Amino acid sequence: MSSVEHIKEGRSRPSFPWAFPSSLFGRATPGAGSPAILALLMLPGLIIVAAFFAIPMALVAMRVADGPDGLATYFVILTNDRYLASLIQTLVMSAGVTVTALILCGVCGLFLVRNRFAGRNVITALLTLPLSFPGTVVGFMVIMLAGRQGVIGSVTDALWGEKIVFAYEITGLFVGYLYFSIPRVILAVMASAEKLDPQLEEAARSLGAPTWRVVRDVILPGLMPGLVSSGAICFATAMGAFGTAFTLATDIDVLPMVIYTEFTRNANIAVAAALSIALGAMTWAVLAAVRIFVGNGATSGTGGGA
Repeated sequence: MSSVEHIKEGRSRPSFPWAFPSSLFGRATPGAGSPAILALLMLPGLIIVAAFFAIPMALVAMRVADGPDGLATYFVILTNDRYLASLIQTLVMSAGVTVTALILCGVCGLFLVRNRFAGRNVITALLTLPLSFPGTVVGFMVIMLAGRQGVIGSVTDALWGEKIVFAYEITGLFVGYLYFSIPRVILAVMASAEKLDPQLEEAARSLGAPTWRVVRDVILPGLMPGLVSSGAICFATAMGAFGTAFTLATDIDVLPMVIYTEFTRNANIAVAAALSIALGAMTWAVLAAVRIFVGNGATSGTGGGA
């Protein structure tokens, strides 16, 4: 008897062997699966965590402990002027890139979602194009823009007889990281903007709210989860990006470049390991804080919109 006949006669649908996987992955009730199957499902995740995080981080921490200064190597980061300056510069630049990307992508993303015009899809595709580029290509583009033979240098030389070149400085790295971060932020902003309810804005305007209050009380709370989550990704990417900085100049004192220099040129393995752990800990702390904030922000955003 077929399953359709079973249903027509009011019988429960017979179980099939091939229904086994769907029943497993479809269940979300605690205790619905056997412990052995749940452990089997968790195994790939545990292997990934062990292979790509736990074991390498433990080995890096052992390198610090086995160094000439032992665990005191961590304090070297705070007492050495170069390491401390690179740490502060990396934090400030990453925060600056994040804030700038959020402002630019917030405006552009909302505009692209709210307006339909010829070439809209082309502009969206061009804004997300850096997703396909590695950091070295982004660095090469920055050199073409603001390098010694770049566009900006040629134009300023023709206008004022002096070339403006900033590709090989922290400003060039800022531009490269910003270009690298724009697609990640704008896609999240556009996804959040698609969910905004225009009736809420109309209701606010009908009650006499000026534009700035509509933006502050209706639009921003609705965009906040996307802004915060994409901002966290942008910050983490800027903290650990290496390819762009390596392409532009090897003497830019950001933390990834300092780690590379200590590890490959100075053979200072313990300090390189301590800097790596500090970089990872700071980035992880920011992501954890944002994860907590996104949960509260999403709740408050929904409440404000209602």
